[in-house]
Parts: sequence; C-alpha cells; structure tokens
Amino acid sequence: MTALVPARMHARDVVRVGGAGLRARPLRVFLSALGIAIGIAAMLGVVGISASSQEDLNRQLAALGTNLLKVSPGQTMFGDSSHLPTEAEGMIGQIPPVTSVTATGTTTAHVYRNERIPEGQTGSVSVTAARLDLIGDVGAQVVSGSWLNEATQRYPATVLGAKAADRLGVVEAGPDQRVWLGGQWFTVVGVLGPAPLAPEVDTAALVGWPVAEERLGFDGYPTTVYARSHEQSVTAVRDVLAATANPAHPDEVEVSRPSDVLAAKQATDATLNALLLGLGGVALLVGGVGVANTMVISVLERRAEIGLRRSLGATRGKIRLQFLAESLLLSAIGGVGGVVLGIGVTSLYATLQGWPSIVPVWAMAGGVVATLVIGGLAGFYPAVRAARMSPTEALATT
Repeated sequence: MTALVPARMHARDVVRVGGAGLRARPLRVFLSALGIAIGIAAMLGVVGISASSQEDLNRQLAALGTNLLKVSPGQTMFGDSSHLPTEAEGMIGQIPPVTSVTATGTTTAHVYRNERIPEGQTGSVSVTAARLDLIGDVGAQVVSGSWLNEATQRYPATVLGAKAADRLGVVEAGPDQRVWLGGQWFTVVGVLGPAPLAPEVDTAALVGWPVAEERLGFDGYPTTVYARSHEQSVTAVRDVLAATANPAHPDEVEVSRPSDVLAAKQATDATLNALLLGLGGVALLVGGVGVANTMVISVLERRAEIGLRRSLGATRGKIRLQFLAESLLLSAIGGVGGVVLGIGVTSLYATLQGWPSIVPVWAMAGGVVATLVIGGLAGFYPAVRAARMSPTEALATT
C-alpha cells in the first residue's frame, strides 16, 4: 500500500494563495502598506534630495572652479586691523602656478537709493573698488547692463551685486538708473547675479579703482585679493600666499579657499539628513508594526480557514508559508509604493530647487529589501502561531 505524500506548493501557488488572503481585506491591507510606503518614501526622499543637492554642488564647483584662493588682511598682534600692501596683487601674480589675480578694496563711502534716505539706513551695502577682471575670476555674471570697462571705471558708474540691487530697489541697469553714492549720483551700469564663491560681492556696489581713489577717498589698499592657480597646485600656492602677499607680516594675512565653504555647507546638511533618515527609520518601524498587527488579526479572523485547511491535509509548513507569503506581499506592495512615492517627492523638490534629480539605484533596491526583511520579521510570529493551531482547536473557536 502506497503512503500518501502531501502535494508540494509551487512558488506561483504560494503567491496566489497569499494574494487571495490580502484581497479579502483591502482597506486594512492599504493602511498597513501605506505605513511601510511612508517610511520607505521618507528614507528614499532624504537620500535622493541629498544626492541631488550634492550633484548640484558638484556641477556648480565644476563650473566655478575649485582653484580660487582668497587673501584678506587679518589682525596685528595687538588686535588691530591690518591691511595688505598695495603691491600684494603684483607679488602674488609672480607665483608660477598662479594664472590670474584680481582684487577689491572696501571704501568708507555709503550708497543709498536717493539723497533723502537717512544716513544710518545703509542696508548693509558696502561700496567696493574693483579691478576690471574681477567677475571673470570670481565666477560672477552680469544679468543686466554691462561690467565696468576702461571708460566707466574712471567715471561715477557702479555695478551692483545681486543682494545690493535688491536692497536698493534696482531691477535693471540703465542710463536713467542712478543711486546716491558717496554724496553724489552714480549711474547703475550693471547688475550681477549671485556669486557663490565670493558672497561679499553680492552685497556690494562696485565702482572702478580710479574713481574710488579720486572721488571716494579710497586709500588704494586691496581688501581682498583673489587668485586662481593650476588645479594641481592649489595646496602649494595656498601655503605660500600669506608670505607672498605680506612678506613683512605673513601672520597678519588670512588665506581661504571659497569652495571649501560650499563643501562645509554640504557637510552641515548631512547632519540634518542623518536626522531625517532616523525619522524615516522610525516611520518604517511603525509600518512594520502595522504589518504585524494586520497579520495577527488575520490569524484570529481566519481560524476557521486554518482549521479547514489543516483538516484537509495542509501541513504546518504550508500554513506557515501562506501567512509569511501574505506578509511579504504586503510589505512588497508598501515598498514598491514607497519607492515610487520617494522618487516623486525627490523629483518634485529637485525641480523646484532647479537641481538635477538623482535617486541612487542602491537606495531604491535597499528600500525594497528593507521592506521585505521587515515584512518577514513582522509576519514570522503570526505565521508560526497559525501553523501551531490544531484543526480541532481552530474549528472549535469559530
């Protein structure tokens, strides 16, 4: 006499049986999957937005260059403000790897929208003397009008930085657009766009070096010297800039690399991203609890089904596999939904910010894997509990 061997369930049958269990409770399944999806979307959104921001920064630095160095005066040993020698530009230009040098100098003049503005309401806009090659070296662009030239640098003409123009109420440059600068009218010949590597330019009214000396009492000392060098020589140039700019007092010179500031800002944003990732993890955990709750209730509600299946010959392993399949399917639905939602959130935010939309493949794959792991853990206990029910116990409690 041949012994009966229980039929084996194929993977397709397991998925079909698990799917049938989920279709029987659509609202509860939706809410549980939504919890998982929110957690995955939160984590994927944080990773995607961070990656998009990083890519935007990389593109900015690629366009602006990371080879810009900034030299400015520090303080004397007695705490007084020092100044760079008038020859600082020329001496820095003699360093072999340096490809270009330019400078600005802060004056004591103030600028106002008109002559009736009270003297103290300067709007934190400085009046700065500038060399003609400034905007090329610092990566700024003219968005209205034109930059200073050989003619306008000797006459009462000014170019406003992006923030300075906004504070002075100047929308665009033109022959009829004037500002009250240093007690006289200056024509606004240009307006600049934002200069990420030289934010001090954004809040300045820039005038020619000669007119600043002739009409604004400028002493001719450069306040900031900008130097660009060959990319591979930036570190070496930075090491000798202080001694080159002010050989007599190199300790009174400050040297910085503006691109480092942007990179530091990105590192600061990473701290916030870590916090948001933690919140996403909590949301994912809550979603896992929702899956576990759904599966436990499912076991309690379906005791009759479990008893009937057991009495018809279903083994404990098959019952366990059925409920594990339901849990994994529920988590997979939430995971895929979360990935789609996370991609949508990232794309929308990146588009609004003008960034490239980047969602790492590893983050998408990791999100789905995380949901499956959580689903498996959340469904393990309910699956074991269902498998341990004896047919008589399950049928007797209906």
